[in-house]
Amino acid sequence: MVRPKKHLGQHFLTDENIAEKIVGTISGHKEYQSLIEIGAGTGILTELLLEKITIDFHVIEIDTESISFLKEAYPQIVENLHEADFLKYDLNKLFPETFGIIGNFPYNISSQIFFKVLEYRHQVMEVVGMIQKEVAQRLCSPPGNKTYGILSVLLQAFYDLKYEFTVPPNVFNPPPKVDSAVISLKRNDVEKLDCDEKFFFRVVKQGFNNRRKTLRNALKPLVAVPVTIVEQPLLNQRAEQLSVEDFITLTNWLQDFQKSQSTVSET
Repeated sequence: MVRPKKHLGQHFLTDENIAEKIVGTISGHKEYQSLIEIGAGTGILTELLLEKITIDFHVIEIDTESISFLKEAYPQIVENLHEADFLKYDLNKLFPETFGIIGNFPYNISSQIFFKVLEYRHQVMEVVGMIQKEVAQRLCSPPGNKTYGILSVLLQAFYDLKYEFTVPPNVFNPPPKVDSAVISLKRNDVEKLDCDEKFFFRVVKQGFNNRRKTLRNALKPLVAVPVTIVEQPLLNQRAEQLSVEDFITLTNWLQDFQKSQSTVSET
């Protein structure tokens, strides 16, 4: 039997009804060619996925003990069973085309998993993940909410997020100290944001790193020329008050402002 390991943040799901609901949350696979399960553990989702899906299926698992168990229990996936750290894995080696992701994500790396999803946003068409309830609420939060944050904006720029359902602690071994939740992400129609995406990411991160300040003050490190006296209404708000579209507008405005000031200084 596989022992849950604290240093890996493992809490193995034991309730088959919950497992059925998670697997049932996945939409059809017509939009992508492969599916990855992250951290299969004892294989409660793996077994159901093998029964349901008809596309190329892979498992990425870091725990050697889990790998040994899965090889014995599900010999049909041995060739697609990868003992690796998902966060360090070059997904392009396996998936040159589009793919989906599913899993009971370890609490301690769930945010990092979603940042990696953003790196591969042109390939990741769907994600269904079980994470800490508080994190799930944060990711799905709309603007104006105190839980709205960096990942809320960045993910919502490229994905439609949905809080699917809450999962109590007693269906895990060992039970976590908090509730969990399943969320789904489906890729939207945005191929590219209507702004410099790298600068957009920087603006969002810088804004929320100083979320108690107005953006006029929070964004000072990003802008070579002070914007303290410039009339731009968005700068008078805090990061949590801005929608994705507002951040796009602000990103473009900041770049235009810097260019105009550079031109003035040159003349």
